[in-house]
Amino acid sequence: MIEFAYAATTSGNTPAAGGGMSSIVLIVLMVAIFYFMLIRPESKRKKQAEEMRSSLQKGDWLTTIGGVYGRVVAITDRTVVIETSEDRVRIEFLKSAIGSVGTLDEQAAAAQRGSRKAKKGVEAPVEAPAEETPAETEKTEDQE
Repeated sequence: MIEFAYAATTSGNTPAAGGGMSSIVLIVLMVAIFYFMLIRPESKRKKQAEEMRSSLQKGDWLTTIGGVYGRVVAITDRTVVIETSEDRVRIEFLKSAIGSVGTLDEQAAAAQRGSRKAKKGVEAPVEAPAEETPAETEKTEDQE
């Protein structure tokens, strides 16, 4: 069986020569698909993140990739010092540790816009705030 396949490729038939060209075209097509679906979007995200980090200013609110939220008080080339509470607790982070910039409300609105774009027209149901039941109200009155 293997000898037959070997004989078919070496017999000098022209269809075998045309098959090599189509496989090269398929490989080039696969590389192009990988570029446009994986590499290019990732480089855009990196460029956008670098732009965000370079545009930081004192007084901006930010969230780190670890979830620490605070206000920028000092900036250097590589680091950012943020103040995390009213007690003036200051922590120094590398700029690469910054996850997003803006108040928590702005960040939540941006995340919600992003999820709407991902769903493409399907709106998420809006949850109503939970109301207190009379039993919960009685418990809180008893505790006072």
